[in-house]
Amino acid sequence: MPDDVVLPRGIAVPDASAPVLVHFDGSCQPPAGGGVAGWGFVIEGPGLHFEECGLATRPYSAHSTNNVAEYVGAIRALEQLRSIGYTGSVIMEGDSQLVVRQMNGEYEVRAEHLKAYHEWLGQLARSFQRVEFRWVPREENTVADALSKLAVEDAWGDAKRHRPVRLFPVVEEEPGTRPR
Repeated sequence: MPDDVVLPRGIAVPDASAPVLVHFDGSCQPPAGGGVAGWGFVIEGPGLHFEECGLATRPYSAHSTNNVAEYVGAIRALEQLRSIGYTGSVIMEGDSQLVVRQMNGEYEVRAEHLKAYHEWLGQLARSFQRVEFRWVPREENTVADALSKLAVEDAWGDAKRHRPVRLFPVVEEEPGTRPR
């Protein structure tokens, strides 16, 4: 058999001399949060192309927000790169000004529920040679955006069937009476 037909064993680690480009995004329905949050990412580089999406949190959790979904999209992308042994330079492009500016140290992380995601993403980023976070307009992030919305759409029907119900009934007030 010719040498070029024999496939090497194991995982081939991509060329670490050229940076890998990651587009990440997140979405949430309803947009205000508390519903279903999804993430998506696209990884492109020499010999690499990955597209993936999924749910950022358990549906209807208090952390099901667009910002959490954006963070999880970036986290999952870096985890994917680590899982294949890549440790070179990475350019992370997203349309979330909040995530990009927080990761670049321009914005403080004030929301308590985002601090753990910020720290986790920072730890992952430090395991690479270099990670640069860049903001891009939504129009330049279309595939990651579509993937994050696909994750929400795929889970929406099942999530609606399992939506939590109120434990206490809402008491209707008599017209003309003061609320309690």
